[in-house]
Amino acid sequence: MTHNRRKMLLIAPFAILAMAGFVFLVMSLWNWLIPALFGGKLITYWQALGLLVLSRILVGGLGGQHRSGRRKIVTNWDQLTPEEQEKFRVAMHRRCGGNPGVAQS
Repeated sequence: MTHNRRKMLLIAPFAILAMAGFVFLVMSLWNWLIPALFGGKLITYWQALGLLVLSRILVGGLGGQHRSGRRKIVTNWDQLTPEEQEKFRVAMHRRCGGNPGVAQS
């Protein structure tokens, strides 16, 4: 058995327990706050899990590309010449608004 596979087998039970605990925490907070504040209904454990999955889909998307994409951008940035970096900065300031001549702190 490889080191990574053994490590995953050791971590998996703790990750599952942590996730189950997080779902229970969300359910408890919902059932404590929402009915008192807004007159909402109590939710079950499975509804809390569904709520977390739905929020992940709506806010975080379905894939994990944003992490690897960020790493790729940083790697590509390091490969640019100083002139190319400045050209990119000016183009981004023009696209996003702002004054490219003023240094941001």
